[in-house]
Amino acid sequence: MASEEEETIEQAAAARRERLEALRAARQLLENPEDEEKDVNVKFRNYLPHDKELQEGKLAPPKLPKFEDPVASEPPVEEKKEDPFLNIAPKKPNWDLRRDVQKKLDKLEKRTQKAIFQLMEQQEKEKQLAEEDGTRDDDSEN
Repeated sequence: MASEEEETIEQAAAARRERLEALRAARQLLENPEDEEKDVNVKFRNYLPHDKELQEGKLAPPKLPKFEDPVASEPPVEEKKEDPFLNIAPKKPNWDLRRDVQKKLDKLEKRTQKAIFQLMEQQEKEKQLAEEDGTRDDDSEN
């Protein structure tokens, strides 16, 4: 157990030494900023700086690959072409009146058809009565 305790103590001491060295290096960087690298890579894609040194960092605009549209490559479907001047003609001046009166016209049409049918039935009955009377008159004469 003593050896295990010594190993854990040594490991803790080594970890602490590494942390202290990192802190010393960070403090030294903060105290001496001149020692830092002055070669800073700044890349500009959409901006051109006024400073000549920074203009070197300007990147060329990216080149996009050419896109071939599969829809555009197919021939267009030919549609029936209408003369556009045919549709210019205005509507008849009474189109709104016809629209408003259409329901009433439909009702009148039904009534007219019904009346015509009744008249035809009356005429048929009169013909039948005339024929029956004619046949009776013919029988009475003989």
